[in-house]
Amino acid sequence: MPRPTTASRPAPSTARPTAHTSACPCLFVCEDNGLGISVRTPARWIEASFASRPHLRYVAVDGDDPVAVGHVAADISEWVRRTRRPAFLHLQTVRYGGHAGTDVETAYRTAAELRADADRDPIIGTAKALVACGWSKSDLLRRHDEIADQVYKVAADLADAEQLRTADEVVRPLAIRQPDEVEQLARSLAPSSETGDLTFAQAVNTTLATVLERQPNVLVFGEDVAVKGGVYGVTKGLLAKAGGGRVFDTLLDETSILGLANGTAISGFVPVPEIEYLAYLHNAEDQLRGEAATLSFFSNGQYRNGLVVRVAGYGYQEGFGGHFHNDDAIAVLRDIPGLVLASPSRPDDAAAMLTTCVAAAKVDGTVSVFLEPIARYHTQDLFEPGDRAWMAPIGIDDHVPIGSARTYGDGLDLTIVTCGNGVLLSLRVARRLAGRGVGVRVVDLRWLSPLPVEDLLRETHATRAVLVAAETRASGGWSEGVVTALVEAGITTRIGRVTSKDSFVPLGGAAKLVLLSEDEIEAAAYRLLHN
Repeated sequence: MPRPTTASRPAPSTARPTAHTSACPCLFVCEDNGLGISVRTPARWIEASFASRPHLRYVAVDGDDPVAVGHVAADISEWVRRTRRPAFLHLQTVRYGGHAGTDVETAYRTAAELRADADRDPIIGTAKALVACGWSKSDLLRRHDEIADQVYKVAADLADAEQLRTADEVVRPLAIRQPDEVEQLARSLAPSSETGDLTFAQAVNTTLATVLERQPNVLVFGEDVAVKGGVYGVTKGLLAKAGGGRVFDTLLDETSILGLANGTAISGFVPVPEIEYLAYLHNAEDQLRGEAATLSFFSNGQYRNGLVVRVAGYGYQEGFGGHFHNDDAIAVLRDIPGLVLASPSRPDDAAAMLTTCVAAAKVDGTVSVFLEPIARYHTQDLFEPGDRAWMAPIGIDDHVPIGSARTYGDGLDLTIVTCGNGVLLSLRVARRLAGRGVGVRVVDLRWLSPLPVEDLLRETHATRAVLVAAETRASGGWSEGVVTALVEAGITTRIGRVTSKDSFVPLGGAAKLVLLSEDEIEAAAYRLLHN
């Protein structure tokens, strides 16, 4: 059964079950002015919602009494530190001037209400408290004027400060790229010696184990990742190697998972959270779009929260799935400025690209999403049963820079541009086409944002036609972006496109009717070359 949406669950709902089984020293502060823009909060609703929750201590205080607020805040903070348990501090406050410049309070509040709020002005409350402590009114007025002068001076200085003048200056914090430092760190996170042939799942597992061993600030967490070792065994054994403080299970709540990733990232960790299925990410997308990816931008690079979100995605799971477990919807990820979207297809690329993402998170504060094709987790063979051609060793010489593609073959007739599951499908098609005298090269994009445009143009210039073969949908995938890049670059060769259907992925064999197939790629290639 599908799970209910988690987007609206408050953070205390996550803290309570956590505190039931382990330490959770977290203080939630609710500044309650009784209004949501113009909509009134029901009377005593906050208290009713949080005061009686087990494993969450609730304390309320009037925000217009600074002395009481100070005492209560100090006491509850000390309690949280001492007991290692969560608490909820409810500050009843007032609001002045409306929610925003266009919000006229008199349209929905009475004059009597506004006067009553003015009497509870916390600045006046602070002044009263200071007078009670021995300050004179004249001293307070003088101090008030001194602070006002400081504020106006800072405002004037900022008004005269140099402003952003070019688009490049504006977008600079979105892509802080230090590729040499990233490469150096990424290589240090690879296995010291080349491994034997591994599957995709084994390559990711081995890489995560090495990263955890060599980077003490890396955390791995998510649904089922610790005790069970992941739904597909990708994180199996990591808990025993790194311990429960660094590899741990979370609630089945993607908003909480990504929220925790944001918080630990800005606190100096490099979180590698897992989203169990791509379809589950859509409950919590705004944690990436509105929170993680914007921090560096709006702070002009002063704050960074580098993280790597591992997501099991795409389709082609035989006999299992439906649209909650097979999903190609990646448009929302490609639409987030600055976010790096990695899409490995093979074990060696998966290992190298994962270390690149971790290194970029640490060095540049990069926010990455690492899309792992579920159907390829345990694939061993490429062309025939037993050839083990889809397995590969991983090692220190496999560094993959952000935005670099990989090419298979050197045919001069057709370039097939693809990624993810499409690489395996396209390589099989290329082999069949070669048997009919058609020279094919297959380009694995590997990175869907930023797209490897230079590599793409080089390979497409080398042949007389290019076919974009995308397992994502015809609308809202990545294929439109590739075709646009080719057209804008003035490519004069024939361009074709073949994709999955604009549909959710159904159950059972019906999935094959909407997902891109080898036969469709081959037929599209012939149409393109012989039209």
